[in-house]
Amino acid sequence: MAEITKKEFLDLLQEFSEKNLDPKFERIDSRFEKIDGQFAEVNSRFDKIDDRFKQVDSRFTEFREDIVHQFHLISEDLTSKIQQVAEGVINLNEKIDRRMDENETAHKDILSAIKFSYAELDKRITTLENEMQDLKRRMDKIERRSAS
Repeated sequence: MAEITKKEFLDLLQEFSEKNLDPKFERIDSRFEKIDGQFAEVNSRFDKIDDRFKQVDSRFTEFREDIVHQFHLISEDLTSKIQQVAEGVINLNEKIDRRMDENETAHKDILSAIKFSYAELDKRITTLENEMQDLKRRMDKIERRSAS
């Protein structure tokens, strides 16, 4: 068999590579470039989706902040109204207490006046009864004298 030199072997290898391997690798490279393009497109779509998620997140954050703000406004208003009602109840209780004290004083005055009037009426009735008995005795005396 014939021996080939190293240079001939490398030349043969180069020729084989150019005829057989290079076109196959070029096709594989072309396929990889298409796949890389598809991955780039998919990445672009994911970037758009990420942007949309960021927008949705910011909307939810704004919505949440709006709701919290509205809740604070409503709770402050409600607290203010409850405080007004509580102050009104306190004022009403004070008025009722004053009226009750006034009524109690008036009631005591009326009872005193009634007791005084009762005592005065009792005295007058007793005087009238005594005078009536005295008149009755006199009448009896007069009737006894005239009958005799």
